[in-house]
Amino acid sequence: MASKLFSRLYTSSSLARNAQITNGFIGAIGNTPLIRLNRLSEETGSEILAKAEFMNPGGSVKDRAALFVVKDAEEKGLIKPGGTVVEGTAGNTGIGLAHVCRAKGYKCVIYMPNTQSQEKIDLLRMLGAEVYPVPAVAFDNPQNYNHQAARHAESLDNAVWTNQFDNTANRRAHIETTGPEIWAQTEGKIDGFTCATGTGGTLAGIARYLKEKKGDDVKVYLADPPGSVLHSYFQTGGKLFERSGSSITEGIGQGRVTDNLKPDVGVIDGSFNIPDEDSIKMLYRLLDEEGIYVGASSALNVVAAVELAKKLGKGKIITTILCDGAYRYQSRLFSRKWLESKNLVSAIPDHLQKYIVLE
Repeated sequence: MASKLFSRLYTSSSLARNAQITNGFIGAIGNTPLIRLNRLSEETGSEILAKAEFMNPGGSVKDRAALFVVKDAEEKGLIKPGGTVVEGTAGNTGIGLAHVCRAKGYKCVIYMPNTQSQEKIDLLRMLGAEVYPVPAVAFDNPQNYNHQAARHAESLDNAVWTNQFDNTANRRAHIETTGPEIWAQTEGKIDGFTCATGTGGTLAGIARYLKEKKGDDVKVYLADPPGSVLHSYFQTGGKLFERSGSSITEGIGQGRVTDNLKPDVGVIDGSFNIPDEDSIKMLYRLLDEEGIYVGASSALNVVAAVELAKKLGKGKIITTILCDGAYRYQSRLFSRKWLESKNLVSAIPDHLQKYIVLE
C-alpha cells in the first residue's frame, strides 16, 4: 500500500498537471510525474520513486538539456534565426535538439556513434535532422563523434556546436528544473538520489540542488554500467580510472570526468557498479510488475535505487530517473537473437521470457 505522503502528493500533483496549458512543445518540457514503484517499495520497505522523464514531449530526460544548451547559445549570441545547431550525441540529446530546433526554426545536424540503435537514427531523420553515424572511437581520437561535430559547426556560418558534455548549461537545466521538481514532489523529505551519467548534467545538477537544500541528510550515488571508469574513480577518491568490459546500455558511462560533472564530484557520496544482467532483469520486471516500458539505462537506475535503499535502511525516500522508453531500443532489448548474442537470456527469469517477442 502506498504511503500517506505519496498518496497526498500524487493527488495534488496530478490535478495541477492536468490543469496546465503549455506554450508549445518547449512549454511541455519538464514537470514530469514522480512514479512510486509499488513492488520494489514493498520489497525494500522504502519509497522507491522514479521521475518519469520518458513523459517529456521528446520522450527523454535529454529534452531538458537540449532546451538549455540552445537557450544558452541564444543568450550568448552564438546563433541567430535560421541558424544550425550541431551536436555529438548517443541519441537522446539529439532527439531533444531536433524537436527544439523544429520548434525554434533552426536546422539540426547530429553526429553519433554507429553503435546506437537504428530506432534512434531513424527518429532523428524523421524529425528533419541531418544525421552522421560514425565509428565509435575514444574521446581522445580526433575522429570521435564530438570532435567531428565541432569541426562541422566551425565550417558553417551561423552555426553552433552545443557541446552537451562540457557545456554546463546542461547541468544548469537540472539545477533549475529537475532538482526543484523532485524536492517539491517529495516535500523535501527525500533521503537519497541515484542515477547514471553520460554527460554528467543530470546527476551533477540534481546533486547540487539537493545538497544545497538538505546537505548531508540526502545521499547522492552514481550508478555506473560496465565499461565506464567513473565507479573506479569514485571508489578510489579520484585516483583510478579503470575501464573494463562493455555494456548494453546506451548514452551512459564515461571515460573521463566531464565539465558538467567536475564541479560536483565532491558532493557525490558514492557509487554503484551495475552489471548488465541486473539491468536487463529489472527492465523485464518493470514491464511485468509495474507496466512501465523503459530502456536499459532506466532499468540500471532502478537497480541502483534499490541498492541505495538497502544501504540507507528501511523507511527512506529514494528517487531516480526513468530516462526514456524502450521504444528506441525494442529491436534489441526484446529480440531473442540479440539477447543471446549478449549472453543475457539466462538473466531474465523464466516467467518473464514471454516478453521476448522478437526473433
